[in-house]
Amino acid sequence: MAQVLRLALALLALTHAGPQEARSEQELRFKPPPSQRPVRLFTEDELARYDGHKEDEPIYIAVKGVVFDVTSGKEFYGKGAPYNALAGKDSTRSVAKMSLDPADLTYDTMGLTEEQLRSLDETFSNVYKAKYPIVGYTARRILNEDGSPNPNFKPEDQPHFTIKDEF
Repeated sequence: MAQVLRLALALLALTHAGPQEARSEQELRFKPPPSQRPVRLFTEDELARYDGHKEDEPIYIAVKGVVFDVTSGKEFYGKGAPYNALAGKDSTRSVAKMSLDPADLTYDTMGLTEEQLRSLDETFSNVYKAKYPIVGYTARRILNEDGSPNPNFKPEDQPHFTIKDEF
């Protein structure tokens, strides 16, 4: 229904405006801004491909199951950079502990202190969500270990989620 309404508005713009005005109106209505591109679901293997080691690939990091494009921070996350160990995986525990220990390069938050969990939430909100675009979610965030849907995952509660049925 919304698509039909947009099409009708674009046709109306074409018939009541000059060619340049119509094209601009159409571009405004049908060209979503980059922040509204569809998100995708990443398995661990898929996420690992975006670890900053390939020059022509973006660099992704997941924190709390949210996958961020950190390519603009290549000097921090790219090949040979100080935080490259975090790239290409869900590094939630590392972010919470401010650690690059290989044992901490995981999504697992079991055993973290209250202070570490607070630090995780602050870094998630004030660094990753504030600075980097969200490109998807880890499969672990949406699915249970057996592959069944996670009943606690609500698309409308996810950061940067504008369309409930993107999945």
